[in-house]
Amino acid sequence: MTVVLETRGLLKRFGGITPTNDVSIQVHKGARHALIGPNGAGKTTLINLLTGVLEPTAGSIWLDGQDITRVAPHQRVRRGIVRTFQINQLFNELTPLQSLALCVSAQLGISAQWWKPLGTDARVATVCDELLRQFRLDDVASQQVKHLAYGKRRLLEIATALACQPRVLLLDEPVAGVPEGERQEIFDTINALPADVSVLLIEHDMDLVFEFAKSVTVLVNGAVFAEGDVQAISNDPRVKAVYLGEGLHV
Repeated sequence: MTVVLETRGLLKRFGGITPTNDVSIQVHKGARHALIGPNGAGKTTLINLLTGVLEPTAGSIWLDGQDITRVAPHQRVRRGIVRTFQINQLFNELTPLQSLALCVSAQLGISAQWWKPLGTDARVATVCDELLRQFRLDDVASQQVKHLAYGKRRLLEIATALACQPRVLLLDEPVAGVPEGERQEIFDTINALPADVSVLLIEHDMDLVFEFAKSVTVLVNGAVFAEGDVQAISNDPRVKAVYLGEGLHV
C-alpha cells in the first residue's frame, strides 16, 4: 500500500519532558487510522508536530515521499495536511455557508477578489452546496455559527477541513464535548468521508474508534506501545492493562 504520511524517529523534548519519543508511524493512502492512548500519552503533541505547530527535536516527517519536517504550517495545508481541533476554531458571527465559501474561495485562489460578494462565483456555490448536504448542514446554512448546536459546529469544522481538499485529514477528538444524542450524526458523516482521503483519528471514544478505524496505533508515555488492526489491538492484553480495560470486548 502507498504510504502518504510517515514519521521517522520523531522526538520532541521540552526540557526534561519528552512527550514524543522516537515515534515512527505510517499512514497509508485511504487509511482509516486511529491514534489512541491515555491522557498525557502525547497524541496532541504528535499532531502539532505533523502540522508544523511544533518543531521536532529530532526525527523527520514525510508526505508523499518528501521531507516536510521544516515546512511551514500553511504550506503543509497547501500540500494536503489538514486538521480539526479538540475545541472548534470557527468564526461565531459567520454562517456555515459563509464559512465554507471563505475556505473554498481560498482553495480556488480567488479569496483576494474582495470586490466581489462572497460566494457569487458559481464554482464556489457548487462546492458549498455539496459540502452542506454531505455534512447535514443545509438546514442551518444561514444560521450564525454561535447559534448552532455543538454537534453541528463539529460537523462544520470537519466540512471546512474537507473544503481544503486534504490528502491527509487529522481529526482531533471530533466528538469531544458533543452530547450523546448528536454523536451518531458525526459518526455517520465521518464514516462517509471520501475514500481517497487518508484519515488519522485521535479519539478517546472507543465506540467511534471501533466503528471507524481499520488500523490503530497506541501511544503510551510519548512512544508507540502497540500497532495493529482493531481486533488485534482490542484483544492485546498489554493494551487492555494500560488503556482499554480488562472488560472490553469487540
